[in-house]
Amino acid sequence: MSKTAAYAAKSAKSKIAPFTIERRNPGASDVEIEILYCGVCHTDIHFARNEWHNSNYPVVPGHEIVGRVTRVGGKVKGFKKGDLAAVGCMVDSCKKCGTCHEHLEQYCENGFVATYNGHDKKGNKTYGGYSKSIVVDEKFTLKISKKLDLKAVAPLLCAGITTYSPLRHWGVKKGDHVGVVGLGGLGHMAIKFAAAFGAHVTMITTSPDKKKDAKKLGAKDVLISKDPKQMKAGAEKFDFILNTIPTKHDIDPYINLLKRDGVMCLVGCVEPVSTPPNIGPLIFRRRSVVGSLIGGIKETQEMLDFCAKHNIVSDVEMIKMNEINEAYERMLKSDVKYRFVIDMKSLKAA
Repeated sequence: MSKTAAYAAKSAKSKIAPFTIERRNPGASDVEIEILYCGVCHTDIHFARNEWHNSNYPVVPGHEIVGRVTRVGGKVKGFKKGDLAAVGCMVDSCKKCGTCHEHLEQYCENGFVATYNGHDKKGNKTYGGYSKSIVVDEKFTLKISKKLDLKAVAPLLCAGITTYSPLRHWGVKKGDHVGVVGLGGLGHMAIKFAAAFGAHVTMITTSPDKKKDAKKLGAKDVLISKDPKQMKAGAEKFDFILNTIPTKHDIDPYINLLKRDGVMCLVGCVEPVSTPPNIGPLIFRRRSVVGSLIGGIKETQEMLDFCAKHNIVSDVEMIKMNEINEAYERMLKSDVKYRFVIDMKSLKAA
């Protein structure tokens, strides 16, 4: 084991502050990565503040990790010292169940090992990317193209794959009418991906002032959801809607925007919606409301390769490690376009 400098939450009420953790030495199949950049996800706030009531303190958040390989185990074949590498929301799974065999580790029937706030197979706590380094099984380590802006790649490991996976799974293609609800870390990536797939993308938002940004990201239209006339005009228009709103809300108005056989996928909110959906509009138009998590490792690598081919990265604002608490408060006010990324050079070594 080796000591590593990190930042952690020690309780639901404490600030994120300097902390020292221990990382295992690389095993035969492990990759050790010096973390260069780490994206800041809203999930980090949930765990830091125990908003999902399952935080295991101390919590070292961060699951959008980009860095450079410093050591590899003797059985590692896909990485060598000096390579660029990335780590997302998972660092292991059972690798044995049918779901894992289908490369859907995010739905592992025995539960995947989360990058932080989890426990590995030896019972050790997992700590995330608000740290100088991380050691990960090669099978959960991802390759990054040198073509892309490295710091802007970091949010792809969560915000990117969370939106890419459902768009791919439900077969969004050229000519489809796709609505994206919510313009934040997830929403801005959803627009970029759907547009790259050739879809006609509409940003659905409560804020008229987001129109310019949405179109710059690739949206063809903007629908203001608090305008009854616009919502009526948009009824039965969309083949697929990706709903990225991260808090409780009424989904009924969005259901009515779907065509017959249309699908709305929820990726932002894990809480109950404000009211149960009206079933009638689902039954009479054979519509579906579904959910999606992240993607498996194979699909995440596919996404990173797609991004390299199409020059797609996140829009980011860089911060220093000691600015994380201020960044959290700004995130809660939606005061970021569209993802904070920590420059880990600002974290001093242990």
